[in-house]
Amino acid sequence: VFENAAKLTPKMAERVRDFAEQLPLTRKLVTLLRDVPMEFTLEDCATDKLDFEALRPVFQELNFHRLTDQLGEFAGARGQEVASTTSESRDAAPVPPTVSAQPGEYHLVDTMEAFEVLVQKLAGCERFAFDTETTGLNPVAAELVGLSFSWKSGEGYYVPVRAVMGAVLPLESVVELLQPVMEDSSIGKIGQNIKYDVLVLRQVGIEVRGIAFDTMIASFLLDPLARSHSMNALAKQYFNHDMIPISDLIGKGKDQITMDQIDTKHVSEYAAEDADFTWRLYEVLAPRIDDSGVAPLFRETEMPLVEVLAEMEHNGIALDTKLLAELSVSLASRMEGLTDDIHKEAGHPFNIASTQQLAKVLFDEQGLEVVKKTKTGRSTDADTLSTLAEKTDHPIPKLMLSYRELTKLKNTYVDTLPKMVCKRTGRVHASFDQIGVVTGRLSSREPNLQNIPVRTEAGREIRRAIVASDPEWVLLTADYSQVELRLLAHFCKDTALVAAFESGQDIHRAVAAEINDVAQDEVTPEQRSAAKAVNFGIIYGQSAFGLSRSLGIGIGEAKGFIDAYFARYPGIRAFIDQCVADTRASGFAQTILGRRRAIPELQSRNRQQVALGERLAINTVVQGSAADLIKRAMLAIHAAFKAGKHAAKMLIQVHDELVFEAPADGVESDAEFIRREMERALALDVPLVVDVSWGRNWADAK
Repeated sequence: VFENAAKLTPKMAERVRDFAEQLPLTRKLVTLLRDVPMEFTLEDCATDKLDFEALRPVFQELNFHRLTDQLGEFAGARGQEVASTTSESRDAAPVPPTVSAQPGEYHLVDTMEAFEVLVQKLAGCERFAFDTETTGLNPVAAELVGLSFSWKSGEGYYVPVRAVMGAVLPLESVVELLQPVMEDSSIGKIGQNIKYDVLVLRQVGIEVRGIAFDTMIASFLLDPLARSHSMNALAKQYFNHDMIPISDLIGKGKDQITMDQIDTKHVSEYAAEDADFTWRLYEVLAPRIDDSGVAPLFRETEMPLVEVLAEMEHNGIALDTKLLAELSVSLASRMEGLTDDIHKEAGHPFNIASTQQLAKVLFDEQGLEVVKKTKTGRSTDADTLSTLAEKTDHPIPKLMLSYRELTKLKNTYVDTLPKMVCKRTGRVHASFDQIGVVTGRLSSREPNLQNIPVRTEAGREIRRAIVASDPEWVLLTADYSQVELRLLAHFCKDTALVAAFESGQDIHRAVAAEINDVAQDEVTPEQRSAAKAVNFGIIYGQSAFGLSRSLGIGIGEAKGFIDAYFARYPGIRAFIDQCVADTRASGFAQTILGRRRAIPELQSRNRQQVALGERLAINTVVQGSAADLIKRAMLAIHAAFKAGKHAAKMLIQVHDELVFEAPADGVESDAEFIRREMERALALDVPLVVDVSWGRNWADAK
């Protein structure tokens, strides 16, 4: 490096030359000595005095996940027992020692006489755990194969209703006898991801009531940073027990079969074990929830929300498949055109889907600067292309970004959505998950309806294909306006910010006027854009560098803007500092309804990790509280719908927005009711504002 210093930038070359005298010492300091006398053997280092339990918290702090999992094996070899702990809120009850679970006693209930006895026992329970076995993962499209139950640790019962090997009970008879028990709200129902089972039973005519406890959700609230909240992970964590893998029954990959093709005796062991360990987990987790600070959130928000989400997933969405087919052809044509343009700019054809070929064109042939490197070579990811598009006038990065966006939308939505239509209902039934995001936001999958772009033309076309299924109905959207900024104002109590919201001002224009010391009608579009960027950036801990990049201004100018912002709104600065201090003291950040997220980064010696922890603390409080808010609104709206006061149906949740299907002739009344319930979901120091609109499809409704 020293010999080639002339090839470096002038500043770097100067630094290298200035450091030349220290190079020999530096080399010596990092050179391992090979001639140190060693007068012992590796065998002399062996010891049987290792404290495996003391290693667990160290391994967990360092994120040595595999070594943590292997502690049980190490201890077993030494005849020791190892306890299990998790990184959770400090006031949570300690995790009980991990002990090997006693084998369960499982019963196959394949006669009507035995089933009648089982139903009588269930009817006499205060609460019980249950699980369903099906032919697939989609609860609306799958067929019910059987049900399992448990109300005592170490016991489980399986009732088969569909199989090619072994006796089964008639589905109609099972539903008839079981329905009164499952629909009795005075009997508590316990499950692991109970929403799935509720939806499965909904398809056979049973509406489960008395949903009392979900072990998966309880685990998530107690330890949102845990790698997994699956039954397998929890059984291993709390009981050192390996659940029977489903692959042992149905296989894997192309050779996989469905559960109804397995002998009922084998399914019985697997299914009854699921119900048994759901009950065992309930017995462990219920007192821990009660002793934790998240008990009100669990019982008053998250558990009632299971029913709301099950209803949404059952409702599903309708598609205009003809429009999607036309859009697929249109996107393919546009992608071909972009490919031709990219080849023209490159001067020759190449495989634009190959990152290596694209890198060669961009960096070797076109001479563009390498932005970053990965293990596989020079990066051509979206961030790299965006940086190149901003810094240069070269057209290929911009064309590639457009091509990739269209490819993603075509593959993810346009060509895939029609294949996801359920034959039974004619609709698409996405899943909304409560444990997917640590801040408490709901996530969507199969398909992810929350990721359909709203600002691009292609994204709007996809939304246009999501329609009201009846010509006499419309889609209604209700969207919180600037909800995170309003929550920020509520938390920080800054006089000027609160006043701006109370008077109904354009908050971005008001902030721009304050910072630039001009009247609001004199604020330029550039000033308003800068204020908007800072307003939203504050929630995510945006730096001067980040602001300068997003606005295309100098770092000094961006820093001056942020400094002026905090000078005008001192309450925000005070809130941020207090939020970080509280999180550092308690170990967790907390939302308006008591949701907690541990932030160990604040205890790090690494400044970058500490800065990340500070951003996470603020974001968790504000974004997590926004998630709490819309969940409470959903509960209130669902209660009214359930009481029959409105014909509208809730279909989709996208962060701060709810989408409904409603009769066109009563949509004004539905819209006003929804707006009112959303605006009063939580009492804040600033008014909540909800924008409501409707149309024949999702795009027109926006």
